[in-house]
Amino acid sequence: MTLDGLRSGAVGAEVPGGRVLLYGLGRSGRGAARFLAREGLQAEWLDARPAPEDETLMDELGWERGDAAGTYATVVAAPGVPIDHPDLVAFRARGAEVIGEVALAARLRPAVPMVGITGTAGKGSTTVLVAHLLRELGVRAREGGNIDPPLLDVVDDAEVAVVELSSFQLERVPGLRLPVAVITNLGVDHLDRHRTVEAYHAAKLNITAGQDQPDVLIVPHGLQVPTRAQVRPFQAERITLADGTSVLGAADLPDGVHPANAAAAVLAAEAMLSHLGRPALAGALAGALRSAQPVAGRFETVARLGNVRFVEDSIATRTLAVQAALERAAPPVAWLVGGRDKGADLDPLREAAAGRVSQVIAFGEDGEALARGLGLPYRVVQGEDGAATMRAAVRAGLDALKGEGTVLLAPIGTSFDQFRDYKARGDAFRQAAQALAAEVAR
Repeated sequence: MTLDGLRSGAVGAEVPGGRVLLYGLGRSGRGAARFLAREGLQAEWLDARPAPEDETLMDELGWERGDAAGTYATVVAAPGVPIDHPDLVAFRARGAEVIGEVALAARLRPAVPMVGITGTAGKGSTTVLVAHLLRELGVRAREGGNIDPPLLDVVDDAEVAVVELSSFQLERVPGLRLPVAVITNLGVDHLDRHRTVEAYHAAKLNITAGQDQPDVLIVPHGLQVPTRAQVRPFQAERITLADGTSVLGAADLPDGVHPANAAAAVLAAEAMLSHLGRPALAGALAGALRSAQPVAGRFETVARLGNVRFVEDSIATRTLAVQAALERAAPPVAWLVGGRDKGADLDPLREAAAGRVSQVIAFGEDGEALARGLGLPYRVVQGEDGAATMRAAVRAGLDALKGEGTVLLAPIGTSFDQFRDYKARGDAFRQAAQALAAEVAR
């Protein structure tokens, strides 16, 4: 059966030529498979390098491997597959509609309104924060999408779905209309996929392409975006409701909650509450903000030693994210930089570091090259593996501070030279910082 058949209520019907293909499995594809199976849909699948758990799930569902030369009504393509992949181009030429998990959820669960959140930096933390605010105000909100878990794993348990949207996901959302959308910022990223900044930004702006006048788009103050939605700008310095009513001062936020994310999240929660016909009171939102917890691995204080904080922001590999970390870290800063360089723009980082960074601690494959490019005093450390390297970096950072400041992991480079992913790198920093703090304290 087709997705159109399902939407029209023809559950279980056989529609000639209405085949559905999952193209690319992994985290997103498995979520889509489980969701479709619950709906009684049969699908085929293709993946160039399926993981064992992918093949096991397909076997359990009894789904057959698809045909790259076949004709399908709908192709649900994982975000890891470039939208201009030759197979996807060929499927479209043969009449298929190529969509992703977000469009699938929106079409098959139209009664579940979504808050969509994108941006070059801060979208994950803002997603978690919006969901937290809504839950604290009595809404059964669930977060998913680009952030774990997959959207299709949580949408059936949600009164409201709060969805982190990457540029890859936003390339495959035809017809998506969001009552509330957020753009945290627009910088430069993923040029290996999008090739140009213009194409990357165009993908991001798909978040508002289907919006209309009753809908709300929340953007940073000063960002001009073509949209038919109501635009509500936010500023990090002013955490307010849409009418300007103050909610909370930036200085009163919990440790690790970025003021810009809080400002955007408050406006998003207010807009969704209005969409649901519920009140959004400043006092209630202030209380919810005070109880917010930072997302692990996103500017999180993982250890303290006297007046020194150890802050883990392993995910900070985009220029905007690193810049935000530098601006938030209490100086003087011992800045851990390294990993594999992915071509970050260093110019804004030199400005953000000026007068705040006492020393760069360079580690990993491209750490020294990045440190030289920053033009700051630096020291190179290394170890026999990633964990040992991180222990040496943390100790060097503490030595550089002389008893006060921040040891900050905001590495610029990706983790793949020495670690499985940014989470593993962050865990190594956390363990090293906590062990060192305990050792010195003894």
